[in-house]
Amino acid sequence: MSIQLSAVHWVYLVFIVFIMTLLIRRRDTTMICVTGIFALGLLATSTLSGSVSGIFNSFVYATKELMSTIMIISIIVAMSRILRATGINETMVAPLTRFLRTPAMAYWGIGLIMMVTSLFFWPSPAVALVGAVLLPVAVRVGLPALGAAMAMNLFGHGIALSGDYIIQGAPKLTADAAGLPVSSVMEASLPLVIVMGLVTTVTAFWMMRRDQRNGTWRDGLVSVKGSSGPLSAGAEETAPVLMSPGLKKGLAITIPLLFLLDVVAMFILDLQGGDATALVGGTAVLILITITLQAHHNQGLEKITSYLIEGFIFGFKVFGPVIPIAAFFYLGDSAFTELFGNTLPGGSHGIVNDLGVALAAHVPLNGAVGAVTLTAIGAITGLDGSGFSGISLVGPIAQMFAAAIHSGAATLTALGQVAAIWVGGGTLIPWALIPAAAICGVSPFELARRNLKPVLLGLLATTIAAMFLM
Repeated sequence: MSIQLSAVHWVYLVFIVFIMTLLIRRRDTTMICVTGIFALGLLATSTLSGSVSGIFNSFVYATKELMSTIMIISIIVAMSRILRATGINETMVAPLTRFLRTPAMAYWGIGLIMMVTSLFFWPSPAVALVGAVLLPVAVRVGLPALGAAMAMNLFGHGIALSGDYIIQGAPKLTADAAGLPVSSVMEASLPLVIVMGLVTTVTAFWMMRRDQRNGTWRDGLVSVKGSSGPLSAGAEETAPVLMSPGLKKGLAITIPLLFLLDVVAMFILDLQGGDATALVGGTAVLILITITLQAHHNQGLEKITSYLIEGFIFGFKVFGPVIPIAAFFYLGDSAFTELFGNTLPGGSHGIVNDLGVALAAHVPLNGAVGAVTLTAIGAITGLDGSGFSGISLVGPIAQMFAAAIHSGAATLTALGQVAAIWVGGGTLIPWALIPAAAICGVSPFELARRNLKPVLLGLLATTIAAMFLM
């Protein structure tokens, strides 16, 4: 299993290093991403016009891939504006304050609820459900919005998605590629997911509390003109809207029930991923329309449009800095051939997958090196921000190492799966963790930085654990 690396692969790898360095140093990456897209286009097409056009086309591709996420975030924010204006959100979350009374309780409470919800419906719809209801409570009791985003992100896109024990999309992909039963990969992944989850969430919480005590904590809130915190947006702050206490209380009860009905419908209709997100988004639009007509009466028709515009302003402001970096990293997968044609070497499965195969072909075949290699390959293939696009690669590579050491096929396969999804599924790649960041009104880049050390420590601990389990 080997692939001939071309200049395109090496240029892509060099720009990854540049981009990651800038992200760690809290510098903007737009220019370097555009330069990387231009360089890759020039190598692929050998024409100036092709490479210049590739910049625009890659932006369009990234926007198309991210559009469903942009929509759900914008709609949830628009709904939250009318809830805040009427005071319904205050009434709705009041009962929850008795359970989430401290920042610590809010962090672990939101995280555990997010994990359970994500196991059944995957993280994207879970973020919308959990964030809309629990975020105001968490902020009220003193948990920073960035801390809430970390909890939703690490427990949902990390723990729940990397194990995927209910829907079983991830273990089926890796198990099929490795020629193993799905049950064996799931069983092998359980201790790895537990180690990874405990190390990352505990480390993230400890670092947050430490930085708060030291006065070095950065909230990372997105600055939007007229906004005053998470789930708010718009050109100007909306004046409070009077509503009778009885109607307000009735709507505060009805809204969570509607989202609960969404959950029931997801079970009955077996809705997952994008379908589940669409159901949540459509429900939020209907809630927005109903409450706005009730609150604004004759001006309701115009106000519906106004709230939607405010939501879209926030959504595109948050996603604006992310589209260029997403456009570059999408070129590591199928976007490259779609935009620049089939110019990669024969047998190529995409730039990032080729880099992973090349790494596996140049390391010794033993258990310890195998564990490190599978973690590295999983992380590399997760750089496209999907987490799922490269996990089918880790199965054959795990089998190759397992054949050499005569054991550990399921453990190595599960390790590659965990690494790929933790990196690419939404904890380190900025555009992949936008759902949690945008719902909480924080910068996805700041969230990625906060996650970096806990996730790297978790990967180290999980890799070591895998060595002992093989």
